[in-house]
Amino acid sequence: MGHASQGGWDIFGPVRRVTRSKANALYELDYKPALQLYKEYLGEKSVDLPASGLLYPLSISDPSTDERTHLVRTILHVDEQTQSLIFAGDIPLGFNAQLMRANFDRLIDSASEASLLASKEMSVDENSKDFPVFAICISCFGRRLLLGERTEEETDSTLKSLPQGSTQTGFYSYGELSPFTSGKCELHNQTMTITTFYER
Repeated sequence: MGHASQGGWDIFGPVRRVTRSKANALYELDYKPALQLYKEYLGEKSVDLPASGLLYPLSISDPSTDERTHLVRTILHVDEQTQSLIFAGDIPLGFNAQLMRANFDRLIDSASEASLLASKEMSVDENSKDFPVFAICISCFGRRLLLGERTEEETDSTLKSLPQGSTQTGFYSYGELSPFTSGKCELHNQTMTITTFYER
């Protein structure tokens, strides 16, 4: 069995620290109101929040670990009164955070990368690397909205990256679960997450 999860989002802007949060509500980044910072970055697009937030999710990472992994969090709601953002997953206090933006080609390429990684991870020897597999592909509903007519390119890219003769199935979700290489399972947003199986 193999697994992988890839996002394909471009990170931009400085690294900021989560200085006030509770569960999935983000109140402050570097002691500044989170909604105010988002509005500064988004400019005119900020009037369309939270819908425009699909194009600008947040990357969060634990500064206490050496692992260069990050989680993607999608905006669900904004609260003007508290100047906070509500995300589709927890935002732990003390984590690092950076804004992200959509790059449509990278989103599709990342689906292919997830497929390759999931297949490679389960190859136990040189002979098994080209065995046909069964893949369960779970993509975020937000990605489907973003990609629009290019949605089929994402699913085509995952199948083409699997060994010849492989089969895939899948669905869209509002959150994906997958371990990192460390083995710790995490909730992801806006990713293509794939689990592969093969039988000897």
